[in-house]
Amino acid sequence: MKMVLPFLLLAALAPFSAGLAHGEPDQRRSDQERAYDARRKGEVLSPRAIEGRVIPTMKGYEYLGFDLDFGTSVYTLKFMRDGVVVWVDVDGRSGQIIGRTGK
Repeated sequence: MKMVLPFLLLAALAPFSAGLAHGEPDQRRSDQERAYDARRKGEVLSPRAIEGRVIPTMKGYEYLGFDLDFGTSVYTLKFMRDGVVVWVDVDGRSGQIIGRTGK
């Protein structure tokens, strides 16, 4: 009986885990395609262009990566220093810093 319960639990959860595993790459590919199309159409600057403008202004911080909000065309770059996370919001069209959270 002890062996049957874990097996039944695994069998019950298998459809959910399979759906998650297949959905993430599709979502990621879709986001990548949207970002590529937006850059190609001139709607937003490339991530490298944004990073090239912002990272040099964040001396002493470790750069962790970025997100792009397609609805607002705002890049959010994430930095860390001394265990404190700082987010820098950048207008994806102009490259101007429009906000910052953290210290």
